[in-house]
Amino acid sequence: MIRNDWKPDFMKNYPDIMTIKQVAQYLGVHISTVYKYAQQGNIPAFKIGSDWRFHRLYIDKWIAH
Repeated sequence: MIRNDWKPDFMKNYPDIMTIKQVAQYLGVHISTVYKYAQQGNIPAFKIGSDWRFHRLYIDKWIAH
């Protein structure tokens, strides 16, 4: 049986919903790069008010694509 709550150690620092700063750190790129990708629709993202948010599952799928 696979535990759904298990995460590798490096992923414990990253919640399921991440901010631009967290995504930039996760991807190893500058914050402005993530912001530009989000504005252009090149990375899966959504807005809450004026703040961009990113679902880690979709970021991982985006990376694998």
